[in-house]
Amino acid sequence: MSSTIAATIALPRAVPSVLAVGPFLKNTVCVTRGAEAFVSAVHGDLGTPDAIRAFEAAVEALVAELGVRPSRVAHDLHPDFHSTRYAQSLDLPQVPVQHHHAHAAAIAAEHGHDGPVIALSLDGYGLGPGNQSWGGELLLADGPRYGRLGHLAVLAQPGGDIAAREPWRMAASVLHRLGRGAEIATRFAAIPAAARLGQVLDKGLNTTPTSSAGRLFDAACGLLGLHPVAAFEGQAAMALEALVTEPVTDPAGWTITDGVLDLLPLLDRLASCTDRVKGANLFHGTLIAALAQWATEAAGRNGVRMVTLGGGCFLNRVLAAGLVERLRRQGLHPLTAVKVSPGDAGLSLGQAWIAALSE
Repeated sequence: MSSTIAATIALPRAVPSVLAVGPFLKNTVCVTRGAEAFVSAVHGDLGTPDAIRAFEAAVEALVAELGVRPSRVAHDLHPDFHSTRYAQSLDLPQVPVQHHHAHAAAIAAEHGHDGPVIALSLDGYGLGPGNQSWGGELLLADGPRYGRLGHLAVLAQPGGDIAAREPWRMAASVLHRLGRGAEIATRFAAIPAAARLGQVLDKGLNTTPTSSAGRLFDAACGLLGLHPVAAFEGQAAMALEALVTEPVTDPAGWTITDGVLDLLPLLDRLASCTDRVKGANLFHGTLIAALAQWATEAAGRNGVRMVTLGGGCFLNRVLAAGLVERLRRQGLHPLTAVKVSPGDAGLSLGQAWIAALSE
């Protein structure tokens, strides 16, 4: 019989055995035993019967294979995920774990770091306290505790989840914020819904405020005319990364105010950029510099030198490598994913580490 275990992680120290049931997208589950964490293979997104069956079978098989009795179960804050509902059906104490805190904890645990970190957690979506849509987060995390130090400037997400597959919508949101909403209908004339989106944004109808870094990438792609309607979430962002030749920084491309990192000046430049390669270089270079300043200032204020780079946006090698270099230049110690994914497939490890340390 084949093993359910896809990765074994040496933890900073021995902890109680816990079960973590992972997120909705790219789901994995994790169980701790002693000073090790055991992560399952990826089951896919928990929106299909096959993925759900694989998920539930993996939980049972992993616990049986390791011969443990979990003392508690960790799950995402989102109440509608199948993994959350499954955790709530178990006769175990529950530990709800915020999504971006889990990203930070996964990176820290993999590196054997048992102490505070400044966390850059950048992805498409994770539920924050108060049902907020998070995704571009600057946190101070220390084991089972975390605090939100800052976030990316909030953008309206017109159409809700559909905006993740239609980057033109996030571009329209940026144009509206810039006071250039009248350009939406003409710039995206080939898309029928564009004719009225300016009015929709004016009225704030069917729009979700989000701090998502993934939607920031989509906005850049939409402004550059790159996959305005994508075949799948992330397609446009991957195409944007592939265009990069040499990142370029616009030192006036961002502002940081009370912890909020706003890249509106950069997006304003991209709205008038006709060369996609130049736009890709400008976007990546400026984003890297802005994130580095944001994290460096937070590290200095909090006396913390370890910086975790977690979340699906760090699958972008240009972003990850550029940020690692800049942070090291500032005397900081960036930590990146090695054995598990920086994205949601590694999230169960972070959930498990947090739950194992929770009283």
